[in-house]
Amino acid sequence: MVGADRDSLLGRLRGKRILICVGAGGVGKTTTSAALALGLAARGQKIAVVTIDPAKRLASALGLQELSGEPRRIEPEVFAAQGVEMKGELWAMMLDAKRTLDEIVTRLAADEHARDEILSNPVYSELSTAVAGSHELSAIAKLYELHEEHDFDAIVLDTPPSRNALDFLNAPARLLGFLEGRALKVFLAPGGLTARLFGRGTGLVFAIFARVTGIDMFGELSRFFRSLAGVIDGFGARTRSVAALLADPATTFLIVTSAEREPAREAVFLAERLTEAKMQRGALIVNRVHTVGLGGHSPTDVQGLLEPELGQALARRVAANLADFDVLFKRDRDTIAGLSLTLSERKPILVPHLDQEIQDLLGLSRIAEELFA
Repeated sequence: MVGADRDSLLGRLRGKRILICVGAGGVGKTTTSAALALGLAARGQKIAVVTIDPAKRLASALGLQELSGEPRRIEPEVFAAQGVEMKGELWAMMLDAKRTLDEIVTRLAADEHARDEILSNPVYSELSTAVAGSHELSAIAKLYELHEEHDFDAIVLDTPPSRNALDFLNAPARLLGFLEGRALKVFLAPGGLTARLFGRGTGLVFAIFARVTGIDMFGELSRFFRSLAGVIDGFGARTRSVAALLADPATTFLIVTSAEREPAREAVFLAERLTEAKMQRGALIVNRVHTVGLGGHSPTDVQGLLEPELGQALARRVAANLADFDVLFKRDRDTIAGLSLTLSERKPILVPHLDQEIQDLLGLSRIAEELFA
């Protein structure tokens, strides 16, 4: 990235190793993440693009049937077959949240017995499934692992729509609050004390539940948290490391939006929250920008200019069509100006509206060229 203009995307990403794309749903964030990674890899870097998007759209955007839970290199022949020049390496993966949580337990457990006691507990099974549904905690833990244990020049992360992305940002603090909170200390206390703290009413509820379902929920909870005691310190240390990674100067957040009203509002909301969390913003990327209009002319003037070449009827239709696009052109222009002012973004990255969906690597390379123009 040496010599890249400061205002260009390459210039803004110089020295960054974690690139997190956030934004509202339906604005092309997954495509942008993939194109961003492809563009950096095409310029000679070793890049990983990862997603926690449960819709699994990233695989199809990269022209793959599926993504695995570990980084997988897209072979050079795949790019060559579509006429895309690839000077570096592009790796892709889908984050498997439950698998990641299982791996963390396996690493932190003192021995195989402690590991098996946690993994086989029905309470853990339910909790890990819930985490897999929300994706946030396991995703950032995996992000940390990729950062620490692989030699990627940069990792591009695609995230869920913005409100979920905020949960993603807050996950380390929530987990630390739980690990260091009074509720966990109650469960880790000797059984008799825990039972007294819960009181007779709660104990009766657990007893009825056990008779109806055959599951000693109170006992399972107590056994689960006691088995977890051996890995709590490790979980806490890992969580602090993850939080530090998100706030590291080498980590940057790219806000992806369109010029429509609601996504633009989401972009402002997300930018404010990133500022509150003291996270670094790398760029504002506005997708699907309309660049065609009347060029400052009236429909009548345009019709008159076109008539010698097209004839009156066709010139009238073309002018009317351009007038419709002119409405979108002006809307996008005004929205971008408002975003630039509100977010203090002197030069947002603009990607023009395309007539077709991006479905292959060639299409992604076209988006990449727009990003890095």
